[in-house]
Amino acid sequence: MNIGLIGPGEIGSVIVRKLRDAGYSVKMANSKGPDSLRELAAKTGAIPVSIGQVVQNVDILFIVLPDKAIPELPEGLLNKAKKETIVIDVGNYYPFRDDRIDEIENGLTDSAWVEKQIGRPVIKVLNTIVSNALAEAGRPAGSRDRVALPISGDNPKAKEIVAQLLDRIGFDSVDAGTIAESWRQQPGSPVYCTNPTKEELQQWLKNLDRSSLITNKEKGTKAHFAVEQRDPRTGAVIKRTDYQVIKRTDYQTIVNTYRSVHKK
Repeated sequence: MNIGLIGPGEIGSVIVRKLRDAGYSVKMANSKGPDSLRELAAKTGAIPVSIGQVVQNVDILFIVLPDKAIPELPEGLLNKAKKETIVIDVGNYYPFRDDRIDEIENGLTDSAWVEKQIGRPVIKVLNTIVSNALAEAGRPAGSRDRVALPISGDNPKAKEIVAQLLDRIGFDSVDAGTIAESWRQQPGSPVYCTNPTKEELQQWLKNLDRSSLITNKEKGTKAHFAVEQRDPRTGAVIKRTDYQVIKRTDYQTIVNTYRSVHKK
């Protein structure tokens, strides 16, 4: 299976590493060009290419970008991809970072908006786990503490293929419904950044109240930024001094922070 990835940043680079460790062929691209990815390529064996090349002849394409960057992709980019290529949206909408997007604010799901921008259906996955948890929390199949991730999309076969990929990189999965229902895994949901087991994820997806998402999203973001000492306006890590930036918080602390938001 050949995989392409646009946006090997904080979480995208972890996805590249996990895929390469699992034996997948991966090529990657960003807006800065292939030369900017030489170091990651040397560490992982992934192939740096241009944006135009990364979508070609791949079975799965990951888009790992802030929502505000989606409209900046070259017009008609996905026309170069095979019709059967599975496009995965890993992003989340955050107004402090992405500016206000009226369609999402008015009820369109994050990924339905992405579909409109790129002109292709997507599968929503890997948006509910922080990067260091994705890097470290994978477990062999059958492990009691194996983390499960929700998958949303309108193509059942594509979701099956994505579920098999998740299993190979150390995670269980649960079908979370259609793209119209993908609000269930957006920020503010109890499945977001809480590293649920499969049993927990199945239960939590059944008992969701969409009206609580906005309030819980604000609470979760505020608590997360407080733990990591991030600027509440921008999400940027606050420096302790001019020479030292705080150490990345361990993922279990972040998981516990998000879980505390949903405790009754």
